[in-house]
Amino acid sequence: MVRWVRWFRFRTNRSDLEAEIEAHLSMAAADKQANGMSTEEARRQAQHEFGNAALVKDVTREMWGWVWVEQIGEDVTYALRQIRRSPTFAATVIGTLALGIGAAAAMFTVVNHILLRPLPYHEADGLLEVNVFNGRGEPASVTSGNIAQWEEQSSTLQQIALYRQAAERDFLKGNDSSLSIQAIQGSANLFDTLGVRPRLGRGFQPEQSSLTSGRNANTIVLSDAAWEQAYGRDPEILGKVVKINNSSYTVVGVMAAGFRFPFRGIPFIGNIPQAWIPFDSNDHNLFEIIARLASGARAPSAEAELNTIQRHVASEYADTQYRERPTSIRVLKYADTLVASDRKRALLILLGASGVLWMIAGINVTSLLLARATARQREIAMRGALGASRWRLMQQFIVEGLVLSGAAGLLGISLALAAIRVSRSTIPARLNLDLTYHVNPTILAALCGITLLSGLFSSAWPAFLSARAPIEPSLRQGGQQTGGGKHQNRVRSMLVIAQISMSLVLLAACGWLLRTIYTLRHVPLGFRTDHVIVANLTVPGYKYEHRNITADFYQPLLERVQHLPGVEAAGLLTRAPLSPGFAMTTFLSQLGKSRDRRIEAKLQAASPELQRVLGFRMLRGRFFDALDTATSEPVVVVNRALVKVYSPDQQDPGSILGQKIALMGRQAKVVGVLDDERQGSLTGPLQPEIETCISQLPTMDSDDGTAAILEGISMDLALRTQSPTSAVIQTLRTSLRDLDVELTHADVKTMDQIVADSYGDQRLAAILLEFFGGAALLLCITGLYGLLSYVVSQRTRELGVRLALGSQRSGLMWLVLRQTTRLLLAGVAIGVALASSLVVSCRAFFMGLERTIRGHLASWLDSCSLAL
Repeated sequence: MVRWVRWFRFRTNRSDLEAEIEAHLSMAAADKQANGMSTEEARRQAQHEFGNAALVKDVTREMWGWVWVEQIGEDVTYALRQIRRSPTFAATVIGTLALGIGAAAAMFTVVNHILLRPLPYHEADGLLEVNVFNGRGEPASVTSGNIAQWEEQSSTLQQIALYRQAAERDFLKGNDSSLSIQAIQGSANLFDTLGVRPRLGRGFQPEQSSLTSGRNANTIVLSDAAWEQAYGRDPEILGKVVKINNSSYTVVGVMAAGFRFPFRGIPFIGNIPQAWIPFDSNDHNLFEIIARLASGARAPSAEAELNTIQRHVASEYADTQYRERPTSIRVLKYADTLVASDRKRALLILLGASGVLWMIAGINVTSLLLARATARQREIAMRGALGASRWRLMQQFIVEGLVLSGAAGLLGISLALAAIRVSRSTIPARLNLDLTYHVNPTILAALCGITLLSGLFSSAWPAFLSARAPIEPSLRQGGQQTGGGKHQNRVRSMLVIAQISMSLVLLAACGWLLRTIYTLRHVPLGFRTDHVIVANLTVPGYKYEHRNITADFYQPLLERVQHLPGVEAAGLLTRAPLSPGFAMTTFLSQLGKSRDRRIEAKLQAASPELQRVLGFRMLRGRFFDALDTATSEPVVVVNRALVKVYSPDQQDPGSILGQKIALMGRQAKVVGVLDDERQGSLTGPLQPEIETCISQLPTMDSDDGTAAILEGISMDLALRTQSPTSAVIQTLRTSLRDLDVELTHADVKTMDQIVADSYGDQRLAAILLEFFGGAALLLCITGLYGLLSYVVSQRTRELGVRLALGSQRSGLMWLVLRQTTRLLLAGVAIGVALASSLVVSCRAFFMGLERTIRGHLASWLDSCSLAL
């Protein structure tokens, strides 16, 4: 406590100490003057008897404590004077470090937001996602009663809750207009399982059975975003009756800002406002299961226990066929399911790349500070001769490095936040994630840590070498001013080799990714992208219940759009190629095979005009036309990938024409085979697809609601234009708003934009690595230049003597460049070895480029042979 009091009275105590010493000297001098000495002699004798006053002050302050704080303050002041004296050097160091710190800080902010940010649930590590599969590894369904038995018999799970997120958007009736939201059905114990409570009101009330709706029926809990956007944060919202589509609900609660569940939304729905309504246990469609671990339990033990319970429960089923459906249960931590493994790998690779750039910047600054310390060797020797210890000299250099690093950290953080702000419109399109950022304690601690490490990393070694350098050679008149000798030169050479090798690693990774992007850009798409505009329509399906949506909405829409200025053709399809829209899957039995052999195929609906819009090619048969109506025979078109796995004669695409496919409760005739086109992604094998005509959907009376889902969830409007797309897009938006106000915010893009977005993580990684690699190359060149200039300055006298003795200038140049060439070769050799190891370890992320090229080449050759 006394030390803290002395710290706050430090200046006062120092003044008192100086006054006390001065009083003692004055009294001693006065006594000597009384004995007959002169004033000057008395003062001199008093000072001689007292001893070294400065040493007394230092010893006294050390006894007080906190002297190191005063020393650091003095070092900071001296460092600021050095910056003012050498602004160019300071700017170079600060700019170099800021580049490395900014890159590392920006990538850490992104990684923290996506991978490290805690979920807004109580003890989120205890939440599990439970998945049920059948013998073929496909998702299987279990009843809510089945899950109730799990909860009753399990000792490793504390609670089990159910929820269902619909693929379509719902519409919440607000004060002035409808708000597009995602309504999630949840069991009564959903919020209790998550360990959260609403900000206002309550959640669903507990029931005798937590999986039933009971007295929670017709209640709703709003998200903070839905409360704000639809009702302007109305404080009287609790108890009000609101409408979702055509159903009425009473608001019982509002969740806190930032709360989302499911945290991982459906990709093409995105981060729209949410609302939660009671779960209907009588609905036997697929639902999702989330559970909370009991205290002390682990996920593997919970998975083993659930599989054991399920086998026992299934043995009691009266229906032997249903008994075999749910055969295995897999349990994952909920947090591990939010980001795909390849995306995690991509982010970690980019974080590693930014770390390499930061290390290169630190090495460059270390080299600069070494040169700076060499130039100041006489000053350092003078301080040592006057009594400064080695640790005191090292402290001075380290403080100078930390001051420069602190300034670089502030600039780097500003650059990082600016880069994230600029990238907010780009990164979500690549990663499908919201990057609304804020500086939280984790990010702040990481930034401070990066800044501190940068200062210590770049200044500690120069400080150590300078402090241990001999004093006498540096003080000798006319002696060498640089000191350090061979050891310091060797250290600088090693730093340059490290810079070259790490820069080569970044450039190799960047080159590999750019090669991948180049290959992707030359993948045959199977359709045209020029002058094509695609509008993703969120169809308000509730308005067309028990109505013919095709006749009442889609046909008028097509007719209206087709007459817009500059539009050549317009068509509708469930999902535009390569877009993140809704994809529906159906299962077929292979022709001539046992019905146990099921084939998975993507199911889409399209209008006849689509071929004119996208310009895709038919291998055999025809596409839909005007004769395919609601009263004509149902027809479908398939792609060649489906023929290869479905038709008995897999080599002849025409063998499937005329065959009947059981689809949506009807037998549909195959009338055409599409040439290969990229629908889902640019990489990987082509998936089997079936397309049905939109105008025939109402005629296919489906018991499972497939037709209603295809045309009622979401639809893409594609049109080909003659005019510039920017002008047509504005006209199209106006037309959509006039047709239905809820289509005002439809997502409208050009086909070229959709294809560019489909490059996904690889394109984002390539862009960032281009920046990292270019910055590393610039720093590497700067480091080489610094080393070369340092070598020349070191050997100026030697070179002058050689020149005077008759050496040729070319020989002197080679003498200087020989050392740099050796460093380049050593750095390149190490860099090539590291880059080769990196490419091998990251081949999975780089998409297996060779296999992709071979697959695309084989498909192209097949198309050529069929055309011939």
